[in-house]
Amino acid sequence: MKIEVCGEIRLSDFEPGPNSFKAEFIAGLKRHPKILPCKFFYDERGSRLFDQICDLDEYYLTRVETEILRNNVTQIATLCGPRCLLVELGSGSSSKTRLLLGHLERPVAYMPIDISRAHLLSAAEALNGDYSPIEILPVCADYNRPLTLPAPAIEPGRTVIFFPGSTIGNFEPWQASIFLRRITTWCKPGDGLLIGVDLQKNHEILHLAYNDAKGVTAAFNLNLLQRAKTELGADIISEQFRHEAIYDEAHGRIEMRLVSRCQQQVVVAGELIEFDEYERITTEYSYKYRMETFHELAAAGGWQSERAWTDKERWFSVNYFTLKQKQDDAHPSTQRA
Repeated sequence: MKIEVCGEIRLSDFEPGPNSFKAEFIAGLKRHPKILPCKFFYDERGSRLFDQICDLDEYYLTRVETEILRNNVTQIATLCGPRCLLVELGSGSSSKTRLLLGHLERPVAYMPIDISRAHLLSAAEALNGDYSPIEILPVCADYNRPLTLPAPAIEPGRTVIFFPGSTIGNFEPWQASIFLRRITTWCKPGDGLLIGVDLQKNHEILHLAYNDAKGVTAAFNLNLLQRAKTELGADIISEQFRHEAIYDEAHGRIEMRLVSRCQQQVVVAGELIEFDEYERITTEYSYKYRMETFHELAAAGGWQSERAWTDKERWFSVNYFTLKQKQDDAHPSTQRA
């Protein structure tokens, strides 16, 4: 870890090195079937494209979650309590956080965690100017890996992990349970988890959300190949792939893919990768839950449900859980500094 002072911001930098991207990218393309971690979407351009996705009419998730937060922010702030440390996973532009920070009672610090360094710093600097004297402690990291959180200057009354956007849906359910158990190591009994979860709904609504008319989601998906060209020197021709997103009813998930338009060979960092025509690279899963199913999953990870809020159509839910007891089998190398 590096501590870097950027203006008035103290950045804790765990940014994965380029060899991490290369190794995981090549390993994913050598698998059968091919699959790539969705975390690699979020280079600087990918993060900008995702912000554009969040503004699309078809992409209901951001709009509906923001509405739920706005309508229930007083209750949420009460549950978070005074002198809260708010830790946001996959913070992006931190737009939803602004709804919370303005209502929390004397919050001591906000800790955004994101893998995109430039995007993270830009958002942190904007928040620092608008929410002084709240301490802003950005952490550039892959939160799926062991991570030591920096300690705020003031001891918080409660730590609340904020995980919006239904990003938990990108994990397979067994992975989600392990992840929810692992983040308990950042917390003590009574600390909170405020998490957005997308709910099962009409398949056409889901299809439109991931296949928007403007093609922004397609550009976001295909940018993964452009990143490999830029950072790894891959001789991939992006036009020889197309975006695909389908709903897998049997698993209750959207599957986002890149589909090869032809039989082809590509070279990535010296490694030859072959594609058949119509062969797919899975780039993201997005699970859609029933409320009771997700609450059972969270309970298995050590979290007890306190409150849940939905929109009137019950398309999306925001849930507040508390940690009642530590999990003995949580990851031993993830801890608070």
